[in-house]
Amino acid sequence: MNEMMWGGLLSAASTGAGAVPVLLFRRLSHRLMDVLLALTAGIMVAASVYGLMPYALKLSNLFVLCAGVLLGALTLSALEGVLPHADVRFLEGAGGLDPKSLLLIAAMSLHNLPEGLSIGIGYASRIDDLGNVVALSIGLQNAPEGLLIALFLANQGVRPGIAIAVSLTTGAIEWLATLLGFRLTSAIETLLPYGLAFAAGAMLFIVYKELIPETHGHGHERAATFSFIVGLLIMVSLLVWFG
Repeated sequence: MNEMMWGGLLSAASTGAGAVPVLLFRRLSHRLMDVLLALTAGIMVAASVYGLMPYALKLSNLFVLCAGVLLGALTLSALEGVLPHADVRFLEGAGGLDPKSLLLIAAMSLHNLPEGLSIGIGYASRIDDLGNVVALSIGLQNAPEGLLIALFLANQGVRPGIAIAVSLTTGAIEWLATLLGFRLTSAIETLLPYGLAFAAGAMLFIVYKELIPETHGHGHERAATFSFIVGLLIMVSLLVWFG
């Protein structure tokens, strides 16, 4: 329980930690952002394919795995239809905080919900260090996401300190979702394999729908591709290390 509390908290707090560089600068090159996003994409793919999915299959069967993965992807797709995810292009331009800006912040917060559930489910599984692996992979993805929010707000005239606070606040929903995922899956053990597969599907949707498209189109596809491979190898190495 304590490990889950700290793992979920640190993963959520990484959103605010990632926003700290806004104190030093308000713009980030497309090349660096593409590399960072591709790195986190590789980490999340490895965590899903080599961590969550094998355990879901081990605890159940192919039907449960497919159903859970599809449910996770469909849930994220439904959220996309209601509140579109942030795009790097939002960082271009300025102006006051308007309803569109608030909608963007709300969208970032809601997208943290399934991510938090994934962490909670990972810890509820009590499988080796799976919870820590999921928390680490999502935490690394949260850092550039927090930076995007902070840069977006700073370019609209919001003070850096407040921009960091807003980024940190969007991560709070992830920590609450971690608690929910842990409690729910612990109480109903039959949900565990579905939950693991759901977490994998949600993470894969984020990678293919959000992260990979944002790393292409700026002329840095090759650097992003190698960054993706490095991220994948890093997470595979961690999974082997954790056993």
